[in-house]
Amino acid sequence: MEIRDRNLAQAGIDKINWVTAYMPVLATLEKELKEEGIFNGKRIAMSIHLEAKTARLALLLKNAGAKVAVTGCNPLSTQDDICAGLVELGLEVNAWYNATPSEYERHLINTLSIKPDVIIDDGGDLVILLHGKYKNLAENLIGGCEETTTGIQRLCARDDEGCLDFPMLAVNNAKCKHLFDNRYGTGQSSFDGIIRTTNLIVAGKNVVIAGFGWCGKGIAMRAKGLGAKVIVTEIDPVKAIEAVMEGFEVMTMDDASKIGDIFITVTGCCDVVVDRHFAQMKDGAILCNAGHFDSEINLVQLKKLSISTAKRRHNIVGYKLPSGNTVNVLAEGRLVNLAAADGHPAEIMDMSFAIQALSLRHMLLEGPKMSKKVYEIPNEIDEKVASLKLSTLGIDVDKLSEEQSKYIKSF
Repeated sequence: MEIRDRNLAQAGIDKINWVTAYMPVLATLEKELKEEGIFNGKRIAMSIHLEAKTARLALLLKNAGAKVAVTGCNPLSTQDDICAGLVELGLEVNAWYNATPSEYERHLINTLSIKPDVIIDDGGDLVILLHGKYKNLAENLIGGCEETTTGIQRLCARDDEGCLDFPMLAVNNAKCKHLFDNRYGTGQSSFDGIIRTTNLIVAGKNVVIAGFGWCGKGIAMRAKGLGAKVIVTEIDPVKAIEAVMEGFEVMTMDDASKIGDIFITVTGCCDVVVDRHFAQMKDGAILCNAGHFDSEINLVQLKKLSISTAKRRHNIVGYKLPSGNTVNVLAEGRLVNLAAADGHPAEIMDMSFAIQALSLRHMLLEGPKMSKKVYEIPNEIDEKVASLKLSTLGIDVDKLSEEQSKYIKSF
């Protein structure tokens, strides 16, 4: 067990209690899973952004009967009060804010030391360790779930090479995850981080969004709603046309870097913004990242290009360029919505973590019969979560009559 300060526990518990009131789907599932007993005595290791909503998921699994060990998946998204609150509530936690690379890896290893039956990964760090020198910690492992787009890309690369050692469920591909979490969650929380950190207006500015996947779509929608002039950069011609049809301007980063005021990368790739782009940016340009890893903005090149750096505000470093212009990087180029804010809204994560809980249940039941590959989430899990969410909102939907069912299946 390694956390920063147990004295922060009550502040963390207060945060957890707040979001719990807005996550009714998880409350319903907790009761069901506790009565069912499938999680009783199971060991679960979680590497995930350690904030209040993920704490609520961890508590659900504990209350359903599991032994749960948790750690972070990004040094700057871990909240020390949440860690302390979870320890106070009976969970094993190995994490603290701004961990060094060696501390971060140690926390991951300590978390896996429970030799889990199932894992929840966010970005693939647990999977990497379990395929490397810590394979022995996977001796009881049935399989696991991956939360995010980047992690699934890593998993699929292993799957394609035939070197995945256990089955994994692609939680991010579930409809009730990416359609809502990635789009509406990332859209809102990214600007939450930007606005909190900079205290600047968005309206009237050129906001450049690199990537028009589900996360990029959500950020673009929110930027438009805040009054920005939205510019999209893409490598996929279909997504580029989609952005055009949404009314956004599409251009290369080489062109966008000359006119952008706020840059938000959300591609899952590396070197999206590099030295030639920095060199022609406006004075005062804001750079931030909403992709999982801090590889999209090449900070090594930016530091090499700069003649000086200075802390401008909390979570803002200014890089002065030879031109005399200063560009400002938020949250060290890490996930701005978590490193500079509290992540996605509770109501959104109520659905995403319901998918996670039901996916873990599915893995415990079906995993022993599954091949060592990446699997999509069963459709019935998506439908259950959507139905529960609608029910908590007091919304009814139509149902097909017997005649209608026959009609749409006829040929």
